[in-house]
Amino acid sequence: MPASSNGFAVLRHRNFSFYLSARILGTLAVQMQNVAIGWQVYSMTHNLFYLGMIGLAQFAPFLLLILLAGHAADRYNRRVIITICLSLQLLVGLTLLAFTLSGMQAVWPVFAVLVLFGSARAFMGPATQAILVNMVPQQDFSKAVALSSSSFHVAVILGPTLGGLLYIYGPGVVYAVAAALLLASTILMTLTKSPPQVTHRDPPTWHSVLEGLRFVFSRPVVLGAMSLDLFAVLFGGATALLPALAHDVLHIGPTGLGLLRTAPGAGAALCSVALAFFPITRRVGLWMFGGVALFGLGTVILGATDSFAVALACLLVMGAGDMVSVYVRHLLVQFETPDAIRGRVSAVNSVFIGASNELGEFESGVTAGWFGLQRAVVFGGAVTLAVTAGWIRLFPVLAKMDRFPHHEKELAAAQK
Repeated sequence: MPASSNGFAVLRHRNFSFYLSARILGTLAVQMQNVAIGWQVYSMTHNLFYLGMIGLAQFAPFLLLILLAGHAADRYNRRVIITICLSLQLLVGLTLLAFTLSGMQAVWPVFAVLVLFGSARAFMGPATQAILVNMVPQQDFSKAVALSSSSFHVAVILGPTLGGLLYIYGPGVVYAVAAALLLASTILMTLTKSPPQVTHRDPPTWHSVLEGLRFVFSRPVVLGAMSLDLFAVLFGGATALLPALAHDVLHIGPTGLGLLRTAPGAGAALCSVALAFFPITRRVGLWMFGGVALFGLGTVILGATDSFAVALACLLVMGAGDMVSVYVRHLLVQFETPDAIRGRVSAVNSVFIGASNELGEFESGVTAGWFGLQRAVVFGGAVTLAVTAGWIRLFPVLAKMDRFPHHEKELAAAQK
């Protein structure tokens, strides 16, 4: 197929291929670990609050370090930052393996090692988001985003399923395999060549560190897209409660939990493959709001059902809806941001994403303790729908956006 129509043609870029392989293996390992950690903690404690603490332990250091991490992504080599962070994640996996083999029954050491994981992820997030645009020509960037997202979600599909299956032989097996994958990921990342990037050598100051935050608040389109994801997923994310739903409502084991964790990734992967070949070019604002609304509706039904098949279907739809929103938001942010501050803007984006995911997990654990497990999930989905309606009114320029900004500029130039 011609390069213009083949979504996989972007793999001809060596750096991108190596980076993508490293990201797939690293994500696969982390997803496997997540299943093992969630089931292991809930099996030891049967406490919904501790499920929320898994997210908080990762988010707290992330929040403290992320703006500095964004500054580092603009000041230092992004490839080197990603490689170091993968090495730290490998250390986390080996530590979890050591805890398990020692027969440890306390949960606080798990939370402590997750703080290290959250710190590594804080520095890895901005560098990962900012490096992609440097690895491919601009005309291939949208295809690279779609293929990177689809590959990421393939790992999100396989990781929880493998984690659930391997957990049959014990959590130690899961952690050992995950550590091997993280080692391979680290090696692959070292084999990439440093892509060209615009860097600055000014010493870090509060003014320079906060540059990304000022940029985001000066662009209503970027602010609206980021904050929509923040508040929608913050309340609507039910991932942290899946071990409890699997155990107490659906009455399935760790393998079934792995399938539940797989379903959102499967929906997202199918959607992103379609986007690689049929990218969104018109009515981008409506597509983004529609994806978030679909995510919220799926969450409401997930909380109301006690059927394993219906729960799987809901999570599949939620993943597809979230993928549409992620795709539009990522293109908006990257095309609107100058490369010199791309790391710092990506850091702000990572704060919003991290808050919606890990802080959302903590919120889910707290509300489940207040309202009950299923009511908390339904409540979260309803809030997501309300946020979607509210953001359409707060950011009408985003809701009415027809094309991506760079497409508008290209059309205007062609008409001159």
